[in-house]
Amino acid sequence: MTPAIRPGTDADADGFIRLIGDAWAEYPNCVLDVDAEVPELRALATHFEKVGGALWAAEADGAIVGMVATRPLRDDDEAWEIGRMYVAKSARGTGLAHALLDRAEAHAVAHGAKRMILWTDTRFEAAHRFYEKRGYVRAGSIRILDDISNSLEFRYAKPATGVVVEVLDAAAASSAERRLAEILVACVAAGASVSYLPPLSPEVARAFWRGVSADVATGAKVLLGAWCDGQLAGTVQLVLAQQPNAPHRAEVAKVLVDPAFRRRGIGRALIRRAEQTARGIGRRLLVLDTEAGGDAERLYRSLGWQETGRVPGYALGHDRQPLDTVFFWKRP
Repeated sequence: MTPAIRPGTDADADGFIRLIGDAWAEYPNCVLDVDAEVPELRALATHFEKVGGALWAAEADGAIVGMVATRPLRDDDEAWEIGRMYVAKSARGTGLAHALLDRAEAHAVAHGAKRMILWTDTRFEAAHRFYEKRGYVRAGSIRILDDISNSLEFRYAKPATGVVVEVLDAAAASSAERRLAEILVACVAAGASVSYLPPLSPEVARAFWRGVSADVATGAKVLLGAWCDGQLAGTVQLVLAQQPNAPHRAEVAKVLVDPAFRRRGIGRALIRRAEQTARGIGRRLLVLDTEAGGDAERLYRSLGWQETGRVPGYALGHDRQPLDTVFFWKRP
């Protein structure tokens, strides 16, 4: 039976407690002590109603098989928090988790959310993969909970609406690797001239982004991500020149927009934010190269980039035939 998603009620308490308890029991030393630590589970709908939030339950054959909640954050009038996100083991892989999170995010956005945040136990690795697939990235420090389970929690966040470009620190870059690998694979398959030829395996793509994350951690690169209505949809890098005589220079590299999100201004937003970021860190000269005659060349010219020259047959295209490459520079 397909689970039905409905507003949660206080009468669902036993089902919620059973669902959460079963989920926690999958991990060592993760103990649910309701009355001592989370008494709000006895009347969870009332709890979220009091703070201006909402709660949903997924029910199948009379049993609670999923839940999610959201609430506005008191210290940030544009941010909403996702919480109490659980799906029974029997209902995983069915799309229920996505449907629940869709419901909560849509409610938050409809009530003014510009940013979504959540906390998840460091042991819940499957949950991390799920949230990362949904465009969330690690943000901020680990939270230490003084509870019986000795819990540590990661903070995840993402922009919720519109096209937003942000700089990713090392933790965010690492948590974005899976999604960025998907974008790279999709761009290569669509014919993008970005060093790789199709078919690009997910494993090779992941290895590339692990290297980028390491470079971000050491300060060799600045990585930016672009979100479109809550989905991580594009990226660009600033490769910082390391030579002693070039502290003023950086290369703009790997400008990627998921083919499913093109024609929405994401590429333009990425380049503008990369230029702004470069100015902020004292990089006063930017260079890049791109396939001649493509959409990217037209974009760079429209943004005021100056052609330095072109090299015939510099790289192989999608069909393994040599393509000309154009080199550009700009003072941001």
